Amino acid sequence: MQTQQRISHFVSLDDLSTVEIERLIARGLELKQGASPHRTVTKTVANLFFEHSTRTKCSFEMAEHHLGLHVLPFETATSSVQKGETLLDTCKTLEAIGVDALIVRHGETGYYERLQEQLRIPIINAGDGSGQHPSQSLLDLMTMYEAFGDVTGKTIVICGDLRHSRVARSNAHVLRRLGATVIGSGPREWFDDTLGIAYQEIDEALTSSDIIMLLRVQHERHLDDQSFEATVYHQRYGLTHERMARIRPEAIVLHPAPVNRGVEIAEELVEHAQSRIFDQMTNGVFARMAILERAFDEPTTKETI
Repeated sequence: MQTQQRISHFVSLDDLSTVEIERLIARGLELKQGASPHRTVTKTVANLFFEHSTRTKCSFEMAEHHLGLHVLPFETATSSVQKGETLLDTCKTLEAIGVDALIVRHGETGYYERLQEQLRIPIINAGDGSGQHPSQSLLDLMTMYEAFGDVTGKTIVICGDLRHSRVARSNAHVLRRLGATVIGSGPREWFDDTLGIAYQEIDEALTSSDIIMLLRVQHERHLDDQSFEATVYHQRYGLTHERMARIRPEAIVLHPAPVNRGVEIAEELVEHAQSRIFDQMTNGVFARMAILERAFDEPTTKETI
């Protein structure tokens, strides 16, 4: 009889039980309130960002700093990726030289599936194509729990470019598992029926929701659409001043950012008292600290015959 080590990958919240998810939320909030982090000074990580990022990359770096991790510098522009090296071979190289965990953002949806089969170190998914963004979901959940205690019985509208949004996909799944009602809104042609949520027109959806999650218009995924007009989108689907005046007084507004001011949300409303957009960014550091702590917790083992 042999024992097989469990590797604490973090690639999708669908892989975690609701108990594990709420444990991570609680740990993130504890860290934000001043709890001592689990120091991981003997561990080395590498951040592999094959797509541009400000908030996710920088908050992972700050989380790594707070945990005392060694961070091996890696830049795709100066790596052998430019010579045609595959993602798998890049990751296997870093594992071979002693890196203990990899934080990866990549444009291929589900890139991590093959890595999980081949690597013996944790993979932390920092966003894959139009698939998943689990660390963003965790910080969003932290922000919701901070405001309401939990999300059971709450109504959340996710509004915008749902078809291309990994944030929408991750959040729609986990919020329903945690007892929330999730609806979608925005341009009907950008709605994604595979999310398993109902569609509502924007004005009805905003006034009936406790949490309003706006999504960035992903211009880079609409290169063939020459008809987009920012002012038209804002008036039809954005959080205008008029719509803001009609939302519930206790409702909160979220956005994963970067924000197209004057498109998804009116310029001045980004800093509105009901906006939690910059709180989300703060919470991102603590959520990612909790994720990294989990990656380096003493692994459990399971018996195999």
